[in-house]
Amino acid sequence: MANTVRKNYPVTGMGCAACVARVQKALQQSAGVQQAEVSLASNSARIDYDPSVTSPAALRQCVQDAGYDLLVPEEDGEDADSDLSEEEELAARAEEAHERAWKALRRDALLAIVLAVLVMILGMAVPDFPGKGWVLAALAAVSVGWCGRRFFVTAWKQARHGHAGMDTLVALSVGISFLLSLFNLLFPQVWTSRGLEAELYFESSAMIVAFILLGRLLEENAKHRTTQAVRALTGLQPKRRGIRRGELVEVLPGERIPADGTVEGGTSYVDESMLTGEPVAVFKQAGSPLYAGTLNGQGALQLRAERTGRDTMLSSIIRMVQDAQGSKARIQHTVDKVCAWFVPAVILVALLSLLGWTLLTPDGFMRGLLACVTVLVVACPCSLGLATPTALTAGIGRGAAQGILIKDADSLQLAAHIDTVVLDKTGTLTTGRPEVVELRWLTDDPALPALLSEMEARSGHPLGEAIAGFVSGALPGAEKGPGAPGTAKIKLPGAEGAGFAPGELTDVTALLGEGVQGSWRGKVYYVGKNTPERFEVAERWREAGHTVVYFHDGKRLLAAIAIADTLKPGSAEAVRALSAQGIRVHLLTGDHAASAAAVARLGGISDVRADALPADKVDYIKELQAAGHRVAMVGDGINDSAALAQADLSIAMGQGSDIAIHTAMATIVSSDLGKIPELIALSRRTLRIIRENLGWAFLYNALAVPVATGLLSGVLGFVLNPMVAAAAMACSSVLVVSNSLRLLSPGKKGKTASADR
Repeated sequence: MANTVRKNYPVTGMGCAACVARVQKALQQSAGVQQAEVSLASNSARIDYDPSVTSPAALRQCVQDAGYDLLVPEEDGEDADSDLSEEEELAARAEEAHERAWKALRRDALLAIVLAVLVMILGMAVPDFPGKGWVLAALAAVSVGWCGRRFFVTAWKQARHGHAGMDTLVALSVGISFLLSLFNLLFPQVWTSRGLEAELYFESSAMIVAFILLGRLLEENAKHRTTQAVRALTGLQPKRRGIRRGELVEVLPGERIPADGTVEGGTSYVDESMLTGEPVAVFKQAGSPLYAGTLNGQGALQLRAERTGRDTMLSSIIRMVQDAQGSKARIQHTVDKVCAWFVPAVILVALLSLLGWTLLTPDGFMRGLLACVTVLVVACPCSLGLATPTALTAGIGRGAAQGILIKDADSLQLAAHIDTVVLDKTGTLTTGRPEVVELRWLTDDPALPALLSEMEARSGHPLGEAIAGFVSGALPGAEKGPGAPGTAKIKLPGAEGAGFAPGELTDVTALLGEGVQGSWRGKVYYVGKNTPERFEVAERWREAGHTVVYFHDGKRLLAAIAIADTLKPGSAEAVRALSAQGIRVHLLTGDHAASAAAVARLGGISDVRADALPADKVDYIKELQAAGHRVAMVGDGINDSAALAQADLSIAMGQGSDIAIHTAMATIVSSDLGKIPELIALSRRTLRIIRENLGWAFLYNALAVPVATGLLSGVLGFVLNPMVAAAAMACSSVLVVSNSLRLLSPGKKGKTASADR
């Protein structure tokens, strides 16, 4: 729907994948919600909804009815600045809520550990004494009733709405073991009259609470780290407020740029690493772009604000990363479905264990009850639920830190399977700016360089601008500074370049597809692709892929200019890196064949398709896909947007057109082609870690649950204790999250993706 909006809201109270499924189902069934995706790793919900049908307050009520909570703004702001404040307010509230919850969890976990140790020592190492059982009961009661209260509160909320989650399993197992022990303490004759011993399991209940709280504490710390990319970016938001579009702002040395805009005055070096991932500061002078949140160096700058508030590139990046981290890969939807049925299945297995031991063995009730408690404790939907989202969140965050913006989780997953990368030429493989690489004068008239420069300056053509800038930079008296055109390959006729005044040039006319002409002192001069006489060197220039432009007076050739769109630094190295990853690189361009072949040769690319219109580019992608290839298209222009949409994975250069960026599934902020092999390697590394996580989670549950039932006790020679089960369950979740956190550290240098495949 046209009026659908997308928002990311923090969710509190979730503890496992079953919780995620309940919150997501509640949101998706709410009126006005088009789509909702809930992430356990980031504790957030990404919601697409129609604001004319529902509101953030209604969405919150919906989540609260499911037994959880959604943090939403008090009011929806209308202007850009208030919208930005709303996002910051939500982030601050979520951080505050997490901090409160973490402190409470830490306090309860530490107390639970102390109590569990006391109960263990008292129960196992201290000889029996009068009232020992009641001392154990009192200590365990504090552990279960106070430290473990969160499990019972959440389980009750979920039960009221017909739901069950990980807290349900914990509450049942802890409650059963504690109440059974209390019953045995109060009425031991029920068992002793049958010749059985009235066992006390206060140690088990206390240790279960301690192990699970400790596991959740470690898990929360690890999950908090996976979202550090967004928190770091949010912290870079400029503190200066109230700047309006068009306003001239003074940016002092060491200050963060407060808005997107252009330099009006001053020079300085600006650290843009937070946007591009590149550590080298960028020189800024009049006309240079500036971006909010980047750090000014030692010079003062005058900024003309063009985009403020939520319209800045930094705000867009934050929203893109939040959207991506809140999204789910296809594999995660399958895991969610499994987890939604997991808790009821575990409860059923626990009950069957109780009934089986009770009915099939003499006096097997106690053994069945122990098996029931152990099954409830050992089952771990947490590890299943965290296996995929923590890895994806960490991977997307790592990409953002490297200057790679990934649209969603599916895009990150798809990148791992790419075997073919198709590159556009202009602006992607090359700089996208035509530059004069050689100029040959065939006359010694000192006035003609200035005449040529003036004609091209008034032509309005990009090639004309390149020639005018090159020639004017070489004229006597031209200012030289950072970014000024070089003069190494130009040889000016004469010594002074005198004899021409700009006002003398008249009748300047652009010739469609031919060039430009103008009159000077009664004579017509031409600049274009035609020449009145043959120039031998031009053939060599064309073979090198250069565009050749001639300057003549209709009868005599005066100068010849070679122009080229030069290869970006690092492009050839990026192609080699992709090849080392087992990826075939193609060049697909609308430029003529000679230029395409020359650029391909310099870039080390053997597969080239030139003279391609936008429709031809789409057909070329389809041909590769029909041959069984997984294709990534890399482009930056409007003419690339259709091909980007057709490709399996679309990658846009950050300095390209808005259409290309909006179409793309990933954006390279710095337009550095070397980031593409980094993206592929990151994706393969993420997918490998997801497989490791899921493999461990499924293996753990496949082994732990049968062992917990006691069915394998005859083979193994032991019965799993609930305390050991609690420790195993906690370790399983911590292991999965810790494995995902490896993505936040850079991969090994020089490592090819063949190892990641």
